Amino acid sequence: MRRREFVSALGLTTAAVLTALRAGPAEAEPPPETPRLRLLQTTAICQAPQYVAEQLLRAEGFTDIRYIPKQGPQAIADALASGEADVNMHFSGPLILRIDQGAPIVVLAGVHPGCYELFGTERVRRISDLKGKSIGIRGLGGPEHVFLASMLAYVGLDPRHDVRWEAHDTEESIARLAAGRIDAFLGFPPDPQELRARKIGHVVVNSNVDRPWSQYYCCMLAGHREFVRKHPVATKRALRAILKASAVCATEPERAARVLVDGGYTDRYDWAVQAIKEISYSRWRDYDAEDTIRFYALRLRESSMIKSNPTTIIAEGTDWRFINELKRELKG
Repeated sequence: MRRREFVSALGLTTAAVLTALRAGPAEAEPPPETPRLRLLQTTAICQAPQYVAEQLLRAEGFTDIRYIPKQGPQAIADALASGEADVNMHFSGPLILRIDQGAPIVVLAGVHPGCYELFGTERVRRISDLKGKSIGIRGLGGPEHVFLASMLAYVGLDPRHDVRWEAHDTEESIARLAAGRIDAFLGFPPDPQELRARKIGHVVVNSNVDRPWSQYYCCMLAGHREFVRKHPVATKRALRAILKASAVCATEPERAARVLVDGGYTDRYDWAVQAIKEISYSRWRDYDAEDTIRFYALRLRESSMIKSNPTTIIAEGTDWRFINELKRELKG
């Protein structure tokens, strides 16, 4: 047994018990059409369920589970579009951009709302204060750019002309915010935890609690279209494992954080615990995933970042069969 498998097995005793108690629906299904499942490994703590899910995925019949290390603002969308990854969690905005461009990506479910936090200097107290200001992001078209562009469009600002985007790696953006060389920075865990610990800037928007952002999914699960078409049983089984792992994150955040640290996904246990406790992993069934796609597609169309209307995006880039079935099955 590999080290990561040993740690995951050790850390997910409770999850294994839950799986055994609810094995009925999975046992009644045929095995996955393929034993292989490829996901991505990034530094985003908010994607904890897909890492915590490793042993649950094995219980679903996957024997060849690969976590492919990736970095960069476009990495997840690129890998899903190319088929390098079979399924993965990602913010809905970049997925919508790629679907609008014709990429073979299918959004399958919402996993959790909220994880992004907008930090600003004293010059920025609300989103509208960003007009004429500079914002640090990792890259145009990446999740931070798309999320904040949606926020700007929502308050009537034009993200193409009303702000200055500065592309830097995360460490550089944090340093520039601390020095007052940029006015705002949008981060996802563990970035907000680091900024608060170092007392850099202040929180302008917390998408986990501030409306309307807290009312829609942030991270959603998407798949490569051909994988979903060829492997519907595997797709459903993978989604079920990740949703069960979300329940583990919600009820046992310390245990989930230990799995992330011991598995090499992050190196700060304290920040991992804080982030997992703050993210609403228990609310995967509370919202309508289609509403999330519609909401962000409208914002992105208003800001001229996509050409398609929400109806087209939903028709061409979503498949809710699996989540609708699992909401009925996973009632506890």
